[in-house]
Amino acid sequence: MTPLAQKRMVVTGGGGFLGRHLVRKLQEQGYKNVIVPRRREYDLTTESAVGRLYRDAQPEIVIHLAAVVGGIGANRANPGRFFYDNVMMGALLMDYARRSQVEKFVSIGTICSYPKLTPVPFKEESLWDGYPEETNAPYGIAKKMLLVQGDAYRQQYGFKSIFLLPVNLYGPGDNFDAVSSHVIPALIRKCLEAVDAGLPEIVCWGDGAATREFLYVEDCAEAIMLATERYEDREPVNVGAGFEISIQELAELVAELTGFTGRLSWDTSQPGGQPRRSLDTSRAFERFGFKARTSLRDGLDAAIEWYLQNRNLL
Repeated sequence: MTPLAQKRMVVTGGGGFLGRHLVRKLQEQGYKNVIVPRRREYDLTTESAVGRLYRDAQPEIVIHLAAVVGGIGANRANPGRFFYDNVMMGALLMDYARRSQVEKFVSIGTICSYPKLTPVPFKEESLWDGYPEETNAPYGIAKKMLLVQGDAYRQQYGFKSIFLLPVNLYGPGDNFDAVSSHVIPALIRKCLEAVDAGLPEIVCWGDGAATREFLYVEDCAEAIMLATERYEDREPVNVGAGFEISIQELAELVAELTGFTGRLSWDTSQPGGQPRRSLDTSRAFERFGFKARTSLRDGLDAAIEWYLQNRNLL
């Protein structure tokens, strides 16, 4: 058991998609004092609530997962909210961690912070080489401020923080909302609804040429736990699975696994997002021994099965 297992740990966003998997993994590994603040009790965009959280929880470790997040459509509809809420949460939580003498702050960033035309595979050194893809730039820049703030606080106060950059996540418990979901749950839902209704086609956004990399949510939870235990440095670290797949290939695979045999049509009037995304994941392996273990096919099977079992409850 790691010595950190006895520490008081706050996991913001611990009730969310990634957070639930992380909290369960921490508890399975013997972490006894994991505290998950709930939004109804603590609005982390407000200073009074953040201050109260630190007084109530008195954490020694903070893992900041909480974020206002969504797919391309949600980003386009809410750029101001996505920027403001994410900036305020990060800035307040880290500053109060410094004031409270928290031993370690783990910031969870996003691949959306990378420049639009970053060479593939994305290397951490490219993070500042340009402006992010326009549809999710406010969110991506807001999350990247955690890296800036952490570095500044390390220089001035000796504050210990690390910054992780997960690729697109998927898996059981994902957001399958028809409006705000990301591409994998959106495709799963569309395909299964088309199967149920006997529809001849589904419509996907963009032209299918954009590429993405996807990381199974339980693998990401393992990476965060390992980094919390083993990583101490200021350099950002990519967290991914190390492969690239086009949205068209992804849609075809989801159709196969869900039993949808109709046409895949592409609405090119809708944005496809960043042209290519795939990470160089070597630093995560070198610095804290993380390597993704779940294949895309196996992960999709698990996500589809979870949705079939839970969709009447969503």
